Amino acid sequence: MQVTVESEPWDGVDGVRLRAAQRAELDARYGNDDHEPGAAPTAGDIDVFLVARDAHGVAVGCGGLRPLGPDSAEIKRMYVEPAVRGTGVAVGILRALEHEARDRGVVNLLLETGTAQPEAMRFYEREGYDRIDNYGPYEGEALSVCYARRLR
Repeated sequence: MQVTVESEPWDGVDGVRLRAAQRAELDARYGNDDHEPGAAPTAGDIDVFLVARDAHGVAVGCGGLRPLGPDSAEIKRMYVEPAVRGTGVAVGILRALEHEARDRGVVNLLLETGTAQPEAMRFYEREGYDRIDNYGPYEGEALSVCYARRLR
């Protein structure tokens, strides 16, 4: 699928809609709305937020970067609408996030997903992310699964 991936404001209409859809999907998967350890990302702590649009300009996915330190960042709110999963949209968003991270001097890119998201786990592993011990707010969290990739 042909998509464009560009930086947009965190509080833009399409970003808000996509993140709400992600939240609803995760609430359904986990059976509650208490499945995110740590502080939820905000406009104040997301360094870049990207939105993927199809050939008609419709927003179909998103993802952001939250700095963790001078050379590390965390992928947050990576989401692709179910109707276009498996078409390359997620790969496009992930590669764009990695590019943005490199441009910001990030060497270690981390992320957290959950045990009820096996397709996300397979995706990140296929795309070169290694499973790591849970870090930061995810330490000791049974539902969290963490990954990292060293950028070159």
